[in-house]
Amino acid sequence: MPIKNRLAEMQAEITAWRRDLHENPELMYEVHRTAATVAAKLREFGCDEVVEGIGRTGVVGVIKGKTDTRGHVVGLRADMDALPIFEATGLAYASKTPGKMHACGHDGHTAMLLGAAKYLAETRNFDGAVAVIFQPAEEGGAGGEAMVKDGLIPRFGIKEIYGMHNSPGLPVGQFSIKPGPFYAATDNFTVHVSGKGGHAAYPHRAVDTTLIACTIVTSLQSIVSRSADPLESLVVSVTSFKTESEAWNVIPEHVELRGTVRSFDPTIRKIAEQRFHAIVTATAEAFGGQAKIIWNPGYPSMVNAETETDYAIAVAEKIGGPGSVDANCPAIMGGEDFAYMLNVCPGAYIQVGNGDTAEVHHPEYNFNDEAIPFGASYWAELVETRMPAA
Repeated sequence: MPIKNRLAEMQAEITAWRRDLHENPELMYEVHRTAATVAAKLREFGCDEVVEGIGRTGVVGVIKGKTDTRGHVVGLRADMDALPIFEATGLAYASKTPGKMHACGHDGHTAMLLGAAKYLAETRNFDGAVAVIFQPAEEGGAGGEAMVKDGLIPRFGIKEIYGMHNSPGLPVGQFSIKPGPFYAATDNFTVHVSGKGGHAAYPHRAVDTTLIACTIVTSLQSIVSRSADPLESLVVSVTSFKTESEAWNVIPEHVELRGTVRSFDPTIRKIAEQRFHAIVTATAEAFGGQAKIIWNPGYPSMVNAETETDYAIAVAEKIGGPGSVDANCPAIMGGEDFAYMLNVCPGAYIQVGNGDTAEVHHPEYNFNDEAIPFGASYWAELVETRMPAA
């Protein structure tokens, strides 16, 4: 079956919601306007229950089917927060708040789920209940974990849960997914290297922090090449190198390094952390300096359950047609805090095509409104397929 006719009819309306959200981006847990807008629309749609403040600023709407003989609840989750980026799209509906931008498409995710919620509340052509979940703070704030800790899954009796993200480069109307580990675990680090500053003409009188830091940067790559199984995915990236001096003739007293480590396997993740500490500490000491490490554990790897992934594939193929789903796409080294929900409830996360657009987290990125009927139809069909009306 193609996209649902009713949701195709609603595309202009859903697009208007999306563009309003795009104009008014909010960060992390401070999504007060967005959450209020979502809650108001869910009440307007006639949801049986609307709960605010789950995970601080999250919103959950419950829609019951025509009958509830199964007592089954399917959860559908969208993220609401934007990014601290200056928008460079030049769109008529560009961000009104300098330095804040929906550069990852969460405005589109929220709008598509709202569209599905309106459709499901109108038709109720399913047996059971659906919980539509609008989450804050996906972009580094672990809002998914906050909602889980706030009792999301047992409170609403959710038995299976599904998430979605747009994918630039994937044609509109197509989907991609894979069972098992899909998105990587994300750990971040800061290293403060200390030595003895001095004149660049007399390096033997100093403890050169620049040399120490440079050696650390290159040596850390041995974690991937020599400490990890070559068949396992692992990334160690130093992304920032800062000294306290910009003078040509000064050896700085301090250097700061920042970066990220990405992995899928928990054992590899632990090995990487252990080797990181050993290499950084030993390298600094070998040159007569010291290193202080701040290790920030991030999101766990997001793992799709095999059974629920099969359900998602079947539904996506109904919406996009034959050949529209890459059912074993490459794993992604980006992070996703939907992982916390999948850790406590079986489910699956899918990607929907955003077409030929800028990449996410880019100042010229924009969610493709042509993807709306496909994403919203996927949500709705997932509910109707998993909980068919008696």
